[in-house]
Amino acid sequence: GAANVGWNIASLSAKVTMAGVVGNDIHGEQLLTLMSERGMNVESVIRDTNRPTTVKTRVIANSQQIVRTDFESLDELSNESLEAVQASVLKNIKDVDAIILADYNKGLFSEKMISSILSIANENNVPVYVDPKHDHFYLFKGVRLFKPNADEFAQAMNSANIEDGGRTLQKILDVEFVLVTLGASGMHLTIADESIRIPTKALAVHDVSGAGDTVISVFTLADLAGATPEEAATMANLAAGRVCEEVGVVPIDLEMLTEMLNNHRT
Repeated sequence: GAANVGWNIASLSAKVTMAGVVGNDIHGEQLLTLMSERGMNVESVIRDTNRPTTVKTRVIANSQQIVRTDFESLDELSNESLEAVQASVLKNIKDVDAIILADYNKGLFSEKMISSILSIANENNVPVYVDPKHDHFYLFKGVRLFKPNADEFAQAMNSANIEDGGRTLQKILDVEFVLVTLGASGMHLTIADESIRIPTKALAVHDVSGAGDTVISVFTLADLAGATPEEAATMANLAAGRVCEEVGVVPIDLEMLTEMLNNHRT
């Protein structure tokens, strides 16, 4: 989930403040502790007594994930929790360089929540980077990066033609960049009228869990550091390929990313 985005960012030595909701239960307590231990500021995470913390159980055999079981509530947030999350975003907006919205269709994001966060970001000139899901695909308008995967893109656009569809989507949403992740085929970046295909760099794919989180984390940090969109996408692609070589959810860190960049240059 979004905690993995935060873990990737913290592992790359950047500061990260988490905003969202966990249940008021033992799993929520464990998650907050794990995030804090990994360098994330969790003071703004809301404890909701009316919903459980999402728990994901993975079955792995021969270094490959076979199946995953999720225990969760997909109900929308109560008005109280929604207002608390909005307040936490507003409280921290002056202290951040960017906002990453990781939508997993778990009940956090609604039209009202998305509109509120985008308004806060726009009023404070803070760029927004989005990893969307189907339900709210067309609500994230005017953001800097929109990063669906190939299935989400094809379902929303009614087409698998990413080159033409990427330009269409960019205009519909009025976003600066559309980055479609293609799994083993790499990714496709749309900038204005330019389309760029970036092939995958994974040597041996053991587990793709969390690769999309790594992509948006690395792209965001590279973009903020002054990389071109193509450079940021290339770095994100290298990082995603590297974490896919590991079993389980593993974040990219500076040592791993530096190694990948050095190998890429040679």
